[in-house]
Amino acid sequence: MAATPATSATSGAPGTSEAPEARAQIGVTGLGVMGRNLARNFARHGYATALHNRTTARTDEVMKAFGHEGTFVPARSPREFVNSLERPRRLVIMVNAGPATDAVIEEFAPLLEEGDMIIDGGNAHFRDTRRREADLRTRKIHFVGMGVSGGEEGALNGPSIMPGGSEESASALMPMLEAIAAKVDGTPCTTHVGPDGAGHFVKMVHNGIEYADMQLIAEAYDLLRNAAGYAPKQIAEIFSTWNTGRLDSYLIQITAEVLAHTDAKTNEPFIDMILDQAEQKGTGRWTVQEALDLGTPVSGIAEAVFARSLSGHADLRAATRHLPGPSGLPRTDNSNKIDSPDDSLGAFADKVEQALYASKVVSYAQGWNMIAAGSREYDWDIDLGKTAVIWRGGCIIRAKFLDRIRAAYAGNPELPTLLADPEFAKEIGDAQNAWRDVVATAIQTGVPAPGFSAALAYYDALRARRLPAALVQGLRDYFGAHTYRRTDAEGSFHTLWSADRSEEAR
Repeated sequence: MAATPATSATSGAPGTSEAPEARAQIGVTGLGVMGRNLARNFARHGYATALHNRTTARTDEVMKAFGHEGTFVPARSPREFVNSLERPRRLVIMVNAGPATDAVIEEFAPLLEEGDMIIDGGNAHFRDTRRREADLRTRKIHFVGMGVSGGEEGALNGPSIMPGGSEESASALMPMLEAIAAKVDGTPCTTHVGPDGAGHFVKMVHNGIEYADMQLIAEAYDLLRNAAGYAPKQIAEIFSTWNTGRLDSYLIQITAEVLAHTDAKTNEPFIDMILDQAEQKGTGRWTVQEALDLGTPVSGIAEAVFARSLSGHADLRAATRHLPGPSGLPRTDNSNKIDSPDDSLGAFADKVEQALYASKVVSYAQGWNMIAAGSREYDWDIDLGKTAVIWRGGCIIRAKFLDRIRAAYAGNPELPTLLADPEFAKEIGDAQNAWRDVVATAIQTGVPAPGFSAALAYYDALRARRLPAALVQGLRDYFGAHTYRRTDAEGSFHTLWSADRSEEAR
């Protein structure tokens, strides 16, 4: 049964050992920034929310700072926390992924009863979620792997929420998630994604697309600055303009803000004061690893992951910085920029916009293909159109064109790829000459653009009538007798390369 917002409750006083009088409709354990903000979001929407943390001092801090925002039920112990929850109990875990999550589950599961649910709102690996769901199912406890995107601001004001798990748990939980999720055109940015690990899988792919999106934006910036010679504040203005058109998105918006910012300490562009080594928490890497297992190419995401990895190899970069570039000299900022009149620079910026948009569509298409492949592999029956709906708001990759992705799958639920959608295909076809010019300029000026290049290569590979994979397979047959298939006959064949080179069916 779905919970309805609380009308009245009494919060237990911090420092007491007595069980709270109030009956909370949902509880959050793990009151770091994400956990406390999610708890505040529930309370702000009228749900009595139990609070628990391994260190009770943090629970007290949350009550002192935010207790006025709604009905909270602070608990001093796991048992007190569980006893404060209405049946079916809804217990949200917001702790670090991995062993910490397993430890919390093992602490609370013995205190729960049949039909209760544990909801993991962290960035767990979907395989761990599948394992946990299967184990708790034997104990008749529902386990919900719930992807939450939007950072601390989203957790408080409305995230995109991607829950997996059983239909029974969804019926008890979804009304609450719909209340706290971001809304776009009145539609909540959440849906029951599918069974067991489906929610965390989709969240993982979301993060992979996020990696690719940021890499492409960074390459656009690099080209505008080091190939065209624009200053950071000028590039900020360009991104602000782009954000009024088809590239309208959260990441484009904040890119403009970061590039426009001046460092208070040095009065230099803020971007120049940031060490050029990008970090990562692992979800992008997971996406690439799982894509390899599924046999689904996500080259845009992979290049973004490798670009972050390369940026962190400071010693390797320092050892090779003397290598010559296109001019025959080591690269310095603007040393190899294109030699064009000012009016041509504006035309180049327009080309970069087209390359960025086309590459972005390719990366999203690869992400959606991976979700479809995962859905088939694990029998999740994920609705690809609804995935676009729930990412329109709240999450990091929220963007205007996600509504067009929703429309594309609504028009054709069996769409094999976004690139086969007539509207997207026309846009990319119209952009391809500019896209090619930008990639060529990157090569000619020595500005690395692995994301743009990989996206274009993927596009060209898809549209090619024949791929050189035929030669690869011929070579595999030569050295390993791995066989090949013919274009004019069924079955597999092998050529007797070390004998008379006759062919035999295998």
